[in-house]
Amino acid sequence: MFEDIKKNKIKSIFIVFLFLAFISVIVYYICMALNLGEMSIIIALIFAFFSTWGSYYYSDKIVLSLNKARPATKEEDLKLVNILDSLVVASGLPAKPRLYVVEDKQPNAFATGRNPQNAVICVTTGLLDKLEYYELEGVLAHEMAHIKNYDILFSAVVSVMLGFVVMLSDLFTRIAFWGGFRDNSDDNDNSKGNAILMLIGLIFLILAPIFGQLMKLAFSRKREFLADATAVEFTRNPEGLISALEKISADPNELKVANKATENMYIANPFRKKKSTSSIWSTHPSTEDRINALRNLK
Repeated sequence: MFEDIKKNKIKSIFIVFLFLAFISVIVYYICMALNLGEMSIIIALIFAFFSTWGSYYYSDKIVLSLNKARPATKEEDLKLVNILDSLVVASGLPAKPRLYVVEDKQPNAFATGRNPQNAVICVTTGLLDKLEYYELEGVLAHEMAHIKNYDILFSAVVSVMLGFVVMLSDLFTRIAFWGGFRDNSDDNDNSKGNAILMLIGLIFLILAPIFGQLMKLAFSRKREFLADATAVEFTRNPEGLISALEKISADPNELKVANKATENMYIANPFRKKKSTSSIWSTHPSTEDRINALRNLK
């Protein structure tokens, strides 16, 4: 487990620097297309630094905002709070994760944050309504396993930075398409600058989804198997998690707040129209494979 944690930290650092370099290059060429001259590299580095810093330190807040989550309270979510309190002791985490709830009928959950000291577990109201006590305990234990194994760091960094890359791609492509960034230069220079900007935006728009998919695949499906196994270590009750996975996968409701950037964070794929079988392009192993692995632990 310690070796897995170390690998996750190294992967996260690599992704952060890759993102920094990627944004720097793109912004630099955009600035050059706008004839900003020597200031281009300075603007690119400043923009890349602050976007990377913000994505890393505020990834949990960004993800919670995207999912429209609210803080859990003892008055409304007492069972959830009590289960978490008991699991904190069993897991050995250095700090109690903050609890959040998303108003949605689909039973699902995810964990996020940059480290165990700044971790968040978020569940849907559908999970609270449809799962029994020990099933809910299994799901929370699974998410706490992601926290302990530092899966949340890598997952949050990939999800937020992917979303930022796609947003930047869309923004500059739209601006270029509608002939933005007018200046006082002659028409030839202006047309040339916009043509370069449109080309960069088009290339960026094509590569961004591919880049994002590869990043999500880098968050290996093996991490889900490991989190399942670690959850059983916490609860000593594989049947609770097995039953929870069966109910979650069988539920027909779509998760309205889910998006492509964050789909890998959930305990089960939130898009019900996708096939449940494992493939090279899947963000999650199939439910059947996970249940078989859990039964083999007994």
